[in-house]
Amino acid sequence: MNAAAALRSYSARTFSALSGRNYRLWFGGQSISMIGTWMQSIAQSWLVYELTGSAAVLGAVVAVQTLPTLLVGPYAGVWVDRLDRRRLMIGLQTLMGLQALALAVLTLTGTVVLWHVFVLAAVLGLNKAFENPARQVFVHELVGPDDLRNAVTLNSVLVNAARAIGPAVAGVVIVAGGTGVCFAVNAASFVAVVTSLLRLDVSALTPSAPTPRAPGQLRAGFAYVRRTPELSVPLVMMALVGCLAYEFPVVLPVVASETFGGDAGTYGYLTAAMGVGAVVGGLIVAGRGRTGLPALVRTSLLFGLSMALVAVAPTLWVALVAMGLVGMSSVAFMAGGNSTLQLASDPAMRGRVMALWSVAFLGSTPIGGPIAGWVSEQLGGRGGLALGALSCVGAAAIGWAAMRRAERRGSADPAAGGDAQEVPRGSLR
Repeated sequence: MNAAAALRSYSARTFSALSGRNYRLWFGGQSISMIGTWMQSIAQSWLVYELTGSAAVLGAVVAVQTLPTLLVGPYAGVWVDRLDRRRLMIGLQTLMGLQALALAVLTLTGTVVLWHVFVLAAVLGLNKAFENPARQVFVHELVGPDDLRNAVTLNSVLVNAARAIGPAVAGVVIVAGGTGVCFAVNAASFVAVVTSLLRLDVSALTPSAPTPRAPGQLRAGFAYVRRTPELSVPLVMMALVGCLAYEFPVVLPVVASETFGGDAGTYGYLTAAMGVGAVVGGLIVAGRGRTGLPALVRTSLLFGLSMALVAVAPTLWVALVAMGLVGMSSVAFMAGGNSTLQLASDPAMRGRVMALWSVAFLGSTPIGGPIAGWVSEQLGGRGGLALGALSCVGAAAIGWAAMRRAERRGSADPAAGGDAQEVPRGSLR
């Protein structure tokens, strides 16, 4: 095979999910909306930091925004299994657009105070408690099992491309027009994703049959995960990493302002560098990525080592390069874990499983956000980054220990002993 043919083959593998019209529509709408979402994330963090000057308060706002996922996330998964995911997504995306609009009006009129931010953060968090598992499962309906890993990875590429573009734009917009303009742009961006959902060819979707209402469905979901190691171990790893490593909205403003003496633009550059790295890493994973516990252990360890490099970076330029490595390893960890869980889940349980994934990733922030904020206040931004690095190494150790236990027991579990693709359904029942 010559170089041109090899490049075409790799490109086809890397972007295979985009061959379907429905996924292309969804991807286009999300591309616009995600940029607005990252602009709002940067603007909200900077607004709180301007109002208070406290990393601990910033951590508290992030915690309030993610607390609903911790409290109602598992139950949200029950409803995701019961309802039409497309209609649920339309309603939730509309409500999130209205939340952004309210924050924009308050900020642009100069009436915003800290309690407004707390209340609207909680409202957004309640929406996200339902939207996150619904969105994860809906991707499976868009592309089916064959292209799921590719679609999940491309979604991660999209999120992180937006992470690169949104914060950079937000930094410029905040300096030129203030945080309120960022909130307004985000509110408008939800029109794109709602429109894409309305234009989908419903007949081409591959939904699983809604789970009939029955007592004990939440308990059944927990029991299912508990007795299924290929689900429980990645969830524990994600809970630890999500709690202490993914606290960038809390830690990076301190790194930008105190460690490197910068402003909102510096914060945007650090976040954008991570996004650029994640795009590069995501494209590699999309074409060659693996699922299963061994891959998660490797990527978790790389994630921790790259965060440690940022923590010891002597200059901003070195930190920006290291943040690119953070992005590459983090997207590999996230995409691998997401795909592993979806492919190993019984369709009737998939909403509840992915709700627990959201709880592990976002719901752990009410615990980790204040911890990361306190550590950053006491030890500086470098201390907050070091805490995240240790959590990633700890998660890798948990996964490695689970693999060794499976080997000692002579397990044939594909998630424990090798790079899994799709686990046979009968083995999970």
